[in-house]
Amino acid sequence: MSQPPIKIFSGTKSRYIAEKIAKEYGIELGNTSFIEFSDGEFQVAFEETVRGSYVFIVQSTFPPSDNLMELLLMIDAAKRASAYKVAAVIPYFGFARQDRKDKPRVSIGAKLVANLLSAAGVDRVMTLDLHADQIQGFFDVPVDHLYASSIFVPYIKSLNLDNLVIAAPDMGGTKRANAYSKFLETPLVICHKSRKKANVIDELTVIGDVEGKNIIILDDMIDTAGTITKAADMMMERGALSVRAIATHAVLSGPAYERINESKILEIVVTDSLPIKPISDKIKVLSIGGVFADVINKVHNYQSISSNFIV
Repeated sequence: MSQPPIKIFSGTKSRYIAEKIAKEYGIELGNTSFIEFSDGEFQVAFEETVRGSYVFIVQSTFPPSDNLMELLLMIDAAKRASAYKVAAVIPYFGFARQDRKDKPRVSIGAKLVANLLSAAGVDRVMTLDLHADQIQGFFDVPVDHLYASSIFVPYIKSLNLDNLVIAAPDMGGTKRANAYSKFLETPLVICHKSRKKANVIDELTVIGDVEGKNIIILDDMIDTAGTITKAADMMMERGALSVRAIATHAVLSGPAYERINESKILEIVVTDSLPIKPISDKIKVLSIGGVFADVINKVHNYQSISSNFIV
């Protein structure tokens, strides 16, 4: 029995990365249409047959929630059009910070999104550097949780930095930073921060020696850039030679760009999991299109994807 053909489609706001994935895979991006009504309701449609095809729909679920709703509608449309299987390729999985009840009477948004995707009929999910690994367990379908280390590690090595130190931006990021530290055989320092409300840091200290070191701060995302810029300035004041930051998802909301430009941070390296405004010379973007294309190929051919995990 021959394998079902692969077709790759995109939501409207993730077309830039979907085109890269399709090009790396070696096929044309599928045709879709998007109709918006005057009241804000919208309808999506596939403008080519998907019957019997393995359909991969690329769409990050960053705000506004229209992006999530569009993905759900596309999954539903593909299932109703007799697609063989439907995989949601979600470079940035929105609502991932809501992975538990951290205070009374709040939702677990990540679990709700997983339920919505399942209800729409998704057969598989591919995503990149989830905010919390346990979100994989919110799904009852296979989840390919990819890591940007496959592009970040070669970049770090290409810098050829002496006295390199890996830094965790907070206690929650120590596992990720420690994995890089062990793989690169470098020391690890940890930033400890306290917050009274979201996106506002009250106190920040660093645990470990940074004097005379080239520091790389590792995180899964940069939102308002308050943590990394404060950490970079503090480390430079304590005698660090340079401070860079590496983060998978460049959310960059609110005063992020202003803070980055005004800080002592030398460079911020991110992926293109989210659309980025090119308005800061300090930001370098590495594409994850090839990573997703490679995994899509391996999934389609029933091959192991373990070789994609460097750290």
